[in-house]
Amino acid sequence: MKRARPRSRIMFLGVLILLGMVAVVARLWTVQVVDGKKYAARINTSSQVSVRIPAVRGEILDRNDVKLVENRASFEVDFYLPDMVRAYREVNGSTPMTDYRGRVHGMARDLREADVSKIVSEMVIPQMEEIGVARDYNANALQMHYRTNREVPYNYRQDLTFEEMALFSEKNLGLPGVNVGVKPVRWYVYGSLASHLLGYVGSPRELDKLPDLREFNFYEPDVEGKAQIELHMNSYLKGKPGARILQRNAKGVIEDEVGRREPTQGDNVHLTIDARIQSIVEQALRVVGRGAAVVLDPRNGDILAMASVPSFDPNVFIPSISATNWKEINKDETNPLVNRAISAYAPGSTYKIPIALAGMRAGLGGTCFTCYGGVQYGNKYMRCWIAEKKRTHGRLDLADAIKVSCNAFFYQFGNAAGIDQIVATGNMLGFGQRSGLPLSGESPGVLPGPEWLSSVNPRARWSNGLTANTAIGQGDVLATPLQMAVATAAVANGGTVYYPRLIDRVVDQEGRIVLQDPPRVRADLIKDAGITKEQLDEVRLGMWEVVNEGGGTAGRAKNADMPTAGKTGTAQFWRSGIKDNHAWFIAFAPYENPEYVVVILVQGAKSGGGVAAPITAKILKEIHNYKSGGEIELAALEPAKGNFLFTESIDFNREAPAVNKLYDDGETAENPSATAQENRPSGAPNVREDADAAGRVNNKPAPAGAERQKEKPNNPIQQIFRFFGGKKKETP
Repeated sequence: MKRARPRSRIMFLGVLILLGMVAVVARLWTVQVVDGKKYAARINTSSQVSVRIPAVRGEILDRNDVKLVENRASFEVDFYLPDMVRAYREVNGSTPMTDYRGRVHGMARDLREADVSKIVSEMVIPQMEEIGVARDYNANALQMHYRTNREVPYNYRQDLTFEEMALFSEKNLGLPGVNVGVKPVRWYVYGSLASHLLGYVGSPRELDKLPDLREFNFYEPDVEGKAQIELHMNSYLKGKPGARILQRNAKGVIEDEVGRREPTQGDNVHLTIDARIQSIVEQALRVVGRGAAVVLDPRNGDILAMASVPSFDPNVFIPSISATNWKEINKDETNPLVNRAISAYAPGSTYKIPIALAGMRAGLGGTCFTCYGGVQYGNKYMRCWIAEKKRTHGRLDLADAIKVSCNAFFYQFGNAAGIDQIVATGNMLGFGQRSGLPLSGESPGVLPGPEWLSSVNPRARWSNGLTANTAIGQGDVLATPLQMAVATAAVANGGTVYYPRLIDRVVDQEGRIVLQDPPRVRADLIKDAGITKEQLDEVRLGMWEVVNEGGGTAGRAKNADMPTAGKTGTAQFWRSGIKDNHAWFIAFAPYENPEYVVVILVQGAKSGGGVAAPITAKILKEIHNYKSGGEIELAALEPAKGNFLFTESIDFNREAPAVNKLYDDGETAENPSATAQENRPSGAPNVREDADAAGRVNNKPAPAGAERQKEKPNNPIQQIFRFFGGKKKETP
């Protein structure tokens, strides 16, 4: 066999080396030139952090475009906890760990995780203390946040002052995982005004179910509605989120923002309420410790005002309420979170107006009955209030019976009409049903009758005595102030029963209407119930006499500027074993062409005529002044405080609205068997744990540089602060 020559071997080896060099050069060309941009992008991406920017919520406005809820700027400090853990490990070579008991696949296990509480206390807090910007926090809550929501930045501080922002800017701490930025925060412009309508917002509770959670390194969730309008209109109010791309330096510290997609603001919700009428109502109602008021437009069912006392300031729930404040609210026995305007109570003699309509439907127009001081039903003698004075009302028609609120008349009138007619008319007026308003905690009330009784007590049988008790708004009857306002509006406007309306329209940021909620008719008493205009006028006349004729039970509601018709009511209830009264007054004005229905409920008061009627007169007088061109200044309201004091009477002509002894207006309260339906909103707020021992800080005195910064009007940080809301809000 012929052996290969050395020369050919060398040439073969050279060719192999050359081919290898060509392959290397080709690969370098591909990586550095052809695919250079792709690999450069990968390098940049590995040093970048994507942060979700929460969507900006739409605004809530009144019928005149007065902003009730908007968004203000808040300078905040966030902790990106995973970045802090990584940076601590790089500097110290190891990570402090802590043990805890957790669950893996449903089984309890001893687990370990980074001790972020220690990392923050050693690496971050001392430098913040050095410049005086540290604040107490709950170290245990911080650790729990890392354990359960580490993708979400931990919100350490909100609402930094300009001086604090200047210190952060001047010192440029450069702390890994610490980010200072401006965020839109929900702001209820007028404090507690309309708080029971507006509700409040908070962070979502089930973060792991959010659809875009894995699209970002750090996830800042949108706030969501927790109660009332904020909750029920959440799908319109919420906007679309944006994104920030942040650049890390070689040490892992976030330095710059290299990309940004701005969030989109949600739609604006316009309500039917008038903020100035709402303010009038709330301030008039504050003379009592517990109560509610509704002002309705009888021409279309628009709610112009709805108030409840005591009240609360929704701003304390933003972005979270402290555990101490939440505990105080829950311990308050006056229940400031309850909206009494949509809670159900025994309506007392105000219910005689729906009973009058039921009698008209049954063909009792023009029928008279005689009051002998009471009526016997079975083994029970049911007295009229006049019997306590050893007198009787004698023979009465419907208008006079309404005027003097004769119980004996309505015992007989209700039984003559029959319980079936009472229930049918009540259904047409909306009793025993929720109105459908976008509000949490609305009670349906109780419209008692044979069918209802068999559902709650199958062995019981309906009787004439139960009908008699129902006819004076006692027994098992429960109605909300809103339901009484709807029924009163039907009398005022000539027989049209409107659904109450709170949402007028929803408008996007381009001004396009995306939702319109026009007035809706529930029933027509003339067409659907066969009641005539003359019969309605008889009911209206009786309500006129209640206020404007001698012997009526609500003379203190008389109003020269806005002639008023109404009906008083007083119903007994028991609170913690103590007998108390609900005092009512329902009214409409002006009498000839009604524009306003006003319903007042006061808990813990002597009578409707002495307490609720003067509040109505005050409200209507101020509405008249406002509509006549008077100036109503809108200002933020502090929460109305509740109490259990018993109100004898109200006198707004005194320097301080009075609680003094007054004549008995004639009505007495019977003991109802039903219990009031007071429901709190279902949405629980976000509660912020109070600071614990491990989260206490000790700031150094503020350096002189902070004062120097404060004096520089052209400082860019100060300009940003003012631009985003540092100025005092001007009221419209």
